[in-house]
Amino acid sequence: MSTPNPLDSIRLNFSQGDLLLLNLALALIMYGVALDLRWEDFRYLIKNPKGFFLGVFSQFVALPFLTWVLISLVQPPPSVALGMFLVAACPGGNVSNFLTNFAKGNTALSVSLTAFSSVLAIVVTPLNFALWAGFYEPTSLLLREISLDIQEVFFTVGIILGIPLILGIITHHKAPKFAEKASKVLKPLSILIFAAFVVLAFAGNFELFLKYIGVIFLWVLAHNFIALAAGFLTGKLGGLPLADVKTITIETGIQNSGLGLVLIFTYFEGLGGMAIITAWWGIWHLISGMTVASLWKLKK
Repeated sequence: MSTPNPLDSIRLNFSQGDLLLLNLALALIMYGVALDLRWEDFRYLIKNPKGFFLGVFSQFVALPFLTWVLISLVQPPPSVALGMFLVAACPGGNVSNFLTNFAKGNTALSVSLTAFSSVLAIVVTPLNFALWAGFYEPTSLLLREISLDIQEVFFTVGIILGIPLILGIITHHKAPKFAEKASKVLKPLSILIFAAFVVLAFAGNFELFLKYIGVIFLWVLAHNFIALAAGFLTGKLGGLPLADVKTITIETGIQNSGLGLVLIFTYFEGLGGMAIITAWWGIWHLISGMTVASLWKLKK
């Protein structure tokens, strides 16, 4: 019988204050995303549905499937695999809008995909996570050991994503000038708060990160690569213009890892493999996304 991996049993130390900080960051992120939504974005999607549907397919079908393929090949510890399934099930992150604009992609499509994927995630994220984790025996067994109540996950994701989005849309409709000014402040502020949470997580569990960061880095590198590749190939095979291909690539490669961390610390007690790989994803996808966007900025 194989020896259990320590990542499957350790728990990261965190306080309720840390978790509150992360929830605040997520609420500000989603509120900021909704502040950018305009009726023009809805009209754009009606006139150009192909890019939108391919973007949703890339995020919620292609990425989870390719994640399952990758996990089946490399066979990481079950807790790490569970974290990878969770990241793949999360919607796109708001930083994707900035990166898409920087890369000279389709910003209207990016904002629409981020917002709509966040709404869809209320239902799709828990379903995708349970579905794909159930297809891989080690994670399926781990989920049964944890006794995860998927209905509670639905409720939490709905509260975290749904309420800030609704409030943001109402704010933009009632006070568009305030929404424009608030968006410029909230985006960097929410990113700083999220970064502060990650730093606190690293500081409170520094020895664990040092011990496992080498192998975690390789897993995240491979996972993020297939996420970017999934977006790129979906756009290319779908015959989309370059601006839309850039957008879908970035939208699929930038995941809302903050949502993943909230779920990990709420329902999995900071399970080591899940938390470390999700936290590192939150750092690495900014590096890879900025690199890809910088290269594409030169290509019109």
